[in-house]
Amino acid sequence: MIVDNALYRKGVRVPVDGDGASLGDARVPCASGDFQWIGIHDPTPAELKQIATTFGLHPLAVEDAGDSHQRPKVERYGDTLFLVLKTLWYIDEEDAVETGEINLFVGPDFVVTVRHGEGIDLATSRRDLEHRAKVLQHGPMAVMYAICDRVVDEYERVGAALEIDVDEVEESVFSPARSDDSVRIYALKREIAEVRRAVMPLREPMRRFAAGQLEGIDEQTATYFRDVADHLHRVSEVVDNLDTLLSTAFDAHLARISVQQNDDMRKISAGAAIVVVPTMIAGIYGMNFDHMPELHWKYGYGFAWALMIGTALSLVALFKKSGWL
Repeated sequence: MIVDNALYRKGVRVPVDGDGASLGDARVPCASGDFQWIGIHDPTPAELKQIATTFGLHPLAVEDAGDSHQRPKVERYGDTLFLVLKTLWYIDEEDAVETGEINLFVGPDFVVTVRHGEGIDLATSRRDLEHRAKVLQHGPMAVMYAICDRVVDEYERVGAALEIDVDEVEESVFSPARSDDSVRIYALKREIAEVRRAVMPLREPMRRFAAGQLEGIDEQTATYFRDVADHLHRVSEVVDNLDTLLSTAFDAHLARISVQQNDDMRKISAGAAIVVVPTMIAGIYGMNFDHMPELHWKYGYGFAWALMIGTALSLVALFKKSGWL
């Protein structure tokens, strides 16, 4: 359940007493300037309650952390900051955006990360941050920055993958070949809505971090968050543009269907006209009347055929010239 548990001093990981892998010894003593980072994956309610007791976490924040369907947000409970992040990854074969969740409890000398679902592996973020001692010296806020940065980077990857799929849809919609793109357009719009639910609510917390409006974020730390906020703003623009493009592509798809149906109707009408005229001539000369023009004419049969074929060819030429065939 505990993925990793470490103590950091002056930006460097230091050994701790005990194995730190069980709930009983999860909390380690921290000297002045030190902080602890403990990572948890899919805890049970009982395990989460024990962690909350160990670190003195607020019950309302713990309740939210136990529910993996929270909206991205930031809240302060006493001297502890609670942040909810949605994680995203893209399955290209299914045109599907999968989601997970990370909850962060950031205190004066500790960080507790509760991860739900697969998604982002925070072990990579931890290793990368441990190689950046200058950043890690900023304490728990450095951990929050590193996780936010990693999550937003994944947003950008998802946005780039969606851009490729939207380009494919546009190419298919405007290609000469007939295609049925409505199902894929709807699926992509649904996945973009999923991305929007993760990205848009996070803009306000990142803006507050970047402006240094929360206690514990100094000017130097706010500089790092400004970079994250800039990337997040870029992703939100991509999401808006893709949603607009898909709406336009869907309208164009419907317009093309209408044009194709009209073209089909013109061809059907032209074909019917070509058949109707010879049928009318044949019908007239098939009537059982004694007194009809050319009825006993020697060349009447050939003339009737010539008239029907000539009329049909004339109609074909006329319809081709008008674009109906």
